[in-house]
Amino acid sequence: MYSRSVKAGKRIYYLDVKKDRTGDYYLCITESKKRVMGEEAPQFEKHKLFLYKEDFAHFTEGLEDVIAYVKGQVGDIESRREWTPEESEDAPAEAKPENAEAEEPVEKKRGLLGRLIGKE
Repeated sequence: MYSRSVKAGKRIYYLDVKKDRTGDYYLCITESKKRVMGEEAPQFEKHKLFLYKEDFAHFTEGLEDVIAYVKGQVGDIESRREWTPEESEDAPAEAKPENAEAEEPVEKKRGLLGRLIGKE
């Protein structure tokens, strides 16, 4: 019905609005993480969470609460910079040149979690 993906470092979160057999809406959140094992073809590890519309308000309240707790413990939460293949544990050490200049940060759109935690 409606889908959105959120890239977060090595992970991608898929937010899919679906409809069950009775016509009720629910949200399927899928975390997908690429796993590379040596020479084998990469595999994707996936975890799913199903959230029904009647639970949205309680879930959002709980999520905001735990995010506020983490912020209270560690201060502002830094935005994760974009992951590059050169940072992979499997990449050779010389993959990233030592004299590489720092790139300018790229402005990103605020996603669902960004709106919830109040990041600009």
